[in-house]
Amino acid sequence: MALHPQAEAYLKLFPSDLGMDLASLTREQIARLRSLDGMMEQRGPRIDLPVVRDETAAGVPVRIYRPEPGEHPLPVLVYFHGGGWVFGSVERNDALGRDFARRTGAVVVSVDYRLAPEHPFPAAAEDAFAVVRDVHARPAFYGADARRVAVVGDSAGGNLAAVTAWLARDAGLRLAHQALICPVIDVAADTPSYRTYGKGFGLDAAEMRWFIEQYAGGAEPRDPRLAPIHLPDKSGLAPATVITAECDPLCDEGVAYARALAEAGVPVEQRCFEGALHGFLGLPGFFDQALEGRDFLAARIRESLAAAP
Repeated sequence: MALHPQAEAYLKLFPSDLGMDLASLTREQIARLRSLDGMMEQRGPRIDLPVVRDETAAGVPVRIYRPEPGEHPLPVLVYFHGGGWVFGSVERNDALGRDFARRTGAVVVSVDYRLAPEHPFPAAAEDAFAVVRDVHARPAFYGADARRVAVVGDSAGGNLAAVTAWLARDAGLRLAHQALICPVIDVAADTPSYRTYGKGFGLDAAEMRWFIEQYAGGAEPRDPRLAPIHLPDKSGLAPATVITAECDPLCDEGVAYARALAEAGVPVEQRCFEGALHGFLGLPGFFDQALEGRDFLAARIRESLAAAP
């Protein structure tokens, strides 16, 4: 392993994602931390789009981005933000939502799902699937072509994208693609990448375990709504793109899930960004690989949306 020079420079500024004793945080302190919009400039510019509007989908707040004027149906990308199911928001990820819309040519529906610990598992998964189901039920509301719907998420949002992909399959709702960025696929937190990159690489293993505890609580750790790696039957799932970062505790589980999808006959492409840190794709102000990753991901999504019958 050799850290990318930009990752090395980043770690000198931010040796840990949060840099605090998470176990000592009260719910009030967690709520206060959510209001801090750190590194907003490094998340990229807020691209002007013809339509950006806040709505509610099946009781869940969403922000809708449309990349071109008019009301003709466009493909739809339902996006779930990261933040360990505890932090993150549509507003914090506004720049990325706009960028996805521009790069893919799709309407992006960014989901403000409920956060833990106030709303533990399965609240976030329920909200995520409720929005996907609503897009299929009310395509005109979104300016959507319901035949061309994809899901994308990063980190905890990647977990929600993977979960909604199999919930959609089981509900008979067709998805054209699932894009998983540094996703949480298991909650055992015991892979070699956890041991190798669990300290000093931005996202510490102890921090990740705390996030899992806040969301999962006493849930069955093999429940596929929590850990999609344990889904018994992965056949028939939407074609997938899985992006991993080499120096990320979550790297191995993303690779394992891509392998499991391929073994089940699911078309999948997995790409590991060498020397990269967890969350790199969301910070183009720090990492050139963020733009490279976005280009790769957008090309994959556009290809699948165009091929949808």
